[in-house]
Amino acid sequence: MTETTFRPMILAPAGERDSFLAALSAGADAIYCGVKSFSARMQAQNFNIEELAALTSLAHDKNVAVYLTLNSMIQESDLAGLDRWLGNTLHRIQPDAIIIQDLSLIQLARSQGFKGEIHLSTLANVSFFEALRWIQSGIDVNCIVLPRELSIDEIKSMANACSKKMFLEVFIHGALCYGVSGRCYWSSFLGGKSGLRGQCVQPCRRLYNYKGHKKRYFSCADLYLDVLVKTLLKTPQIRAWKIEGRKKGPHYVYHTTMAYKLLRDHGNIPEYKKRAMALLEYAFGRHGTHYQFLPQRQYHPIETDKDTGSGYKIAKVSGDQLKKRFFSPREPLFPEDRLRIGYEDQKGHQVLKMKQSIPKGGKWFFQKKSGVKLPEIGTSIFLIDRKDPSLIKKIKELSDQLPIIKSEEKSSEFHPIKKQNVLKRSGGIYRNTLDISVFRKIEGKSHRRQYGAWLSQKNVEKTSKRMISNIWWWLPPVIWPEHESMWEKCISSIWQNGARRFVVNAPWQAGFLNASKCQLWAGPFCNISNTYEIKLLASKKFSGVIICPELTKMDILSIPEKTNLPLGIVVSGLWPLSISRIPPSEIRPNQPFMSPKGEISWYTPYEDHLHWIFPNWRLDLLPFKHALIKAGYYMFVDLKEPIPKTIDLKERPGLWNWE
Repeated sequence: MTETTFRPMILAPAGERDSFLAALSAGADAIYCGVKSFSARMQAQNFNIEELAALTSLAHDKNVAVYLTLNSMIQESDLAGLDRWLGNTLHRIQPDAIIIQDLSLIQLARSQGFKGEIHLSTLANVSFFEALRWIQSGIDVNCIVLPRELSIDEIKSMANACSKKMFLEVFIHGALCYGVSGRCYWSSFLGGKSGLRGQCVQPCRRLYNYKGHKKRYFSCADLYLDVLVKTLLKTPQIRAWKIEGRKKGPHYVYHTTMAYKLLRDHGNIPEYKKRAMALLEYAFGRHGTHYQFLPQRQYHPIETDKDTGSGYKIAKVSGDQLKKRFFSPREPLFPEDRLRIGYEDQKGHQVLKMKQSIPKGGKWFFQKKSGVKLPEIGTSIFLIDRKDPSLIKKIKELSDQLPIIKSEEKSSEFHPIKKQNVLKRSGGIYRNTLDISVFRKIEGKSHRRQYGAWLSQKNVEKTSKRMISNIWWWLPPVIWPEHESMWEKCISSIWQNGARRFVVNAPWQAGFLNASKCQLWAGPFCNISNTYEIKLLASKKFSGVIICPELTKMDILSIPEKTNLPLGIVVSGLWPLSISRIPPSEIRPNQPFMSPKGEISWYTPYEDHLHWIFPNWRLDLLPFKHALIKAGYYMFVDLKEPIPKTIDLKERPGLWNWE
């Protein structure tokens, strides 16, 4: 055992039954998993309530905790019937904790008698010290899942801001998203599949065309902290080391859990360290990176000359002019092995389950099937799961111990109660509405009417004392620990000169301000999507809320009817596809690049230490402004982003998910 007074939990992922049992077999201290509704990994198989109730009972018998992931954004249309479904789910499964991103679930869970812990997902973007202090001052949360982008120094400084009752979970292994969690709308904006709702189709993993070169400019390697995890051992506020991978199979779950147990318990012994590294090498993940964990030696997580497909690369497709296609594995393959042929955006992409063994160097021929294209020569083949006989035996032994949970007649999936949409606000229509244009740069011109500006040191320096009070100051969507003091100084400077109108883009940014002495609005990047959240913010003295513009027409128009807090919405301007801490690989700022479907985008680094990716067409809900006013909206926001000279904006509908 490593000499330390604290032993962090190994928190393993599970997206289906065998992965859950593999985590138990490997000796995980806790397992996180989701049901078929309200999970941020809806593309995982996930569990029905009866199945997860039985697995949780078995885990508890073995002194292993179970965390239920309910970390999806809750829309207004979800609320009807959600309390009963949630109460039934929590009562039957009996999880030790729930992981959420949507603050509405705090009240809902407690009202249903849930007495376990509540953890804030990384999607909630709690990324700086003051955020922890604000949450601890009155939000019923026990644990924060930190963003993957933080360095060891930033993690430790966050830990120092925790009270004795607050803990942290830190990701130590698994997939990295290009965008900051909770700040990526790429999948939703281009195809209606929301990452905030667990439906992301991973557009960042695709091939993009930049100056005639097609590469995976945004596809990150996996995070591997491996031997570096020992630096976390002396920080007791870090209660759990979290392994990402609810879409992965039991082989991955077993190997990664075993590896990090060895590194935690025997990381100073060379023999065990070597064994742990071998387990990680054979866990079927992508190639790995330490990313930004070591501030003095950071790594860019994108290398376009390497395969970034998930799995262990075991072969390439070969063939001849007669269109015969085959592969020769560099290791033996066994029945039940699962292979992924290429990437989702490649011709012939498919997942194969082997029905027979193939020796090392043997040949396996693709059969022509109706509707299935043959993969191209040179396509990479990845081994993504393996039914190792020893692991199968362990899973079978645990499976035989599962209790029988009686199934209920009603479905375990959530089905909202449909209500007729109400377009008129109960409190009446605002006689005077407010149109706010939000500028990236202040040019120093005098404006009599109110307008918005992104907070930055340059904007603060350019603004006269006379104009500061007229501006709605917008805080950035993400604040990193190393820049927190800079933002505090900016806010203090304009506050002393009369600034009293603020838009925060994470609820916890309210900790920088005295809400009772200013107009404090929750901005659109807070992802507020239902009246439960709005009521919570009203109790924290927020003056108004600009809702998440990702919502559908039905949800957008139904929210004002149930709250008297003034509401706003982004109706026009450039909305980012994604916001990242790192620049894309090889693409220069303000230069166009093209998606596989011909959509043009670019990225711009700003003074907020973030890299913003924009599409070349505007969000435009102005044709529906009358309906929005009738529903009860007060503030209408136009985001004025500078357009690079290299970019031509395209005229196309900017409705997002309105329809």
